[in-house]
Amino acid sequence: MNPYQTHALEGANPVELTIALYDGIVRFMNQAIHAVELNDTDQRRAAVKRAMDIVMHLQVTLDRKQGGEPAEALTEFYTAIFALMLQGSQANSRQKFEQVIANVSNVREAWKQALVETALTSANGTGSVSSKFGDVMPHLSVSPREGSWTA
Repeated sequence: MNPYQTHALEGANPVELTIALYDGIVRFMNQAIHAVELNDTDQRRAAVKRAMDIVMHLQVTLDRKQGGEPAEALTEFYTAIFALMLQGSQANSRQKFEQVIANVSNVREAWKQALVETALTSANGTGSVSSKFGDVMPHLSVSPREGSWTA
């Protein structure tokens, strides 16, 4: 991460940090896809490991007590994404990595919307991003297409 990016994240709220972590997952999955195309096993494994590390961090930092049902849905989402990454790495599968990217990008957009809604709430003087964090977690569900998550 360059110094500008580091500085930008220093003042970020929890939702902005979550979005940045989702961006990291997508970046590492794209690196894994590139490694698959090059048939570079070491690079693929390194990229997948970095993405899995982010998912594990997101999983362990969830506050299930305060987050309630949305936190439980995110727990399931992170478990499914982790499994899909593992399957993709074992099978050297571009398609599985693309599924991870699509699902993570979809939920990332829900976080972005939550950030906008929270900013509007804060602008109206009814709360701050930090105090509203638990209220803005995306609501997730599994779509009829197997393995596809929607917000």
